[in-house]
Amino acid sequence: MSERQAFLDRGIGEDRGVILLDGQPERLLIRRHDEDSSLLVGTRLAARVRKVEPAFASAFLDLGEGREAMMAFKPESRPVEGQMLDVEIRTAPRPGKLATVRVLGDATGNPRVLDAGPDLESLLCVLGKCDEVKLGPEAGRVADLAEAGALETIHPLPGGGNLAIEPTRALIAVDVDLGERKGQDAKRISRQANMTALSEAARLLRLKGLGGIVIIDLVGRGHDAHALLAAARLAFAPDNPGVSIGAVGRFGTMELLIPRRDRSVRDILLDAEGRLTDQTLALRLVRMAQAEALCDPGGRLIAKAEPGIVAEAQGLFSTLREKVGERVTLAAQEGWGRTKMQVVPA
Repeated sequence: MSERQAFLDRGIGEDRGVILLDGQPERLLIRRHDEDSSLLVGTRLAARVRKVEPAFASAFLDLGEGREAMMAFKPESRPVEGQMLDVEIRTAPRPGKLATVRVLGDATGNPRVLDAGPDLESLLCVLGKCDEVKLGPEAGRVADLAEAGALETIHPLPGGGNLAIEPTRALIAVDVDLGERKGQDAKRISRQANMTALSEAARLLRLKGLGGIVIIDLVGRGHDAHALLAAARLAFAPDNPGVSIGAVGRFGTMELLIPRRDRSVRDILLDAEGRLTDQTLALRLVRMAQAEALCDPGGRLIAKAEPGIVAEAQGLFSTLREKVGERVTLAAQEGWGRTKMQVVPA
């Protein structure tokens, strides 16, 4: 039976929640302190219908304070412009896409937040199906490992071989590779690899926060389609409701549709070019400095990074100094690469 554990790393500038599945990271939830919490999944708002697009069966909603969302409607429940609705955020916004909502009923007054969504600790308990969330230094280490794993492209498979997960604009491509799996029965080895790959693909897609159309390129030929379909249903069950799984095609691929809900880890940590953002790197720098300050309670420290990261980190280090004193300073290093960071004794 699978075992899940929940961890919550409460940090300076962001909180990171992790679910472990049998000791491996399954979900990574990142909440940055400067983000708009009113657009988080589960938040309830009063929204005004700003514009109706009958041709697309969609409407644009004004959520107040410049926030927007989109809702789909059926012909018999078409809203009218200016109407006030009670809505709940169904999917968070992502680059190029508005948040989407589901309608709970009618509302009155002006656009506003009616009820905040679940906090991170409560959400971890629900997703992990557990009563306890672990805090402290261990949670930070688990979150660091989960973050590193979520950004990898190629992942080793238990028993040999690997799995490559690559998001594209249209879909998520998952490639299964046997690698150096040994054995004389090629069909049996391929079957084992595919079964393992389905389980690992489901876990890793949840970890990365990826959804939409997923194409899994299986290994071998002459697949046991019924067994693979049953394995896929079991592996992706935690992503329900909304998962659709197609049969294995003639070219050895399986097609799935996984609902998108929250932002992906890539959307949070990376920029449009696929690089770690200045904010992501500044948060890493302040975590490094905080860890060193706790290990050396009386020591004076200098956190070093390239000028852009240091500029981004100024506010974070002000908060750190409130916790550990004025003994931690920042120093910009001209000519350093963006990812080079050090925390050293002063």
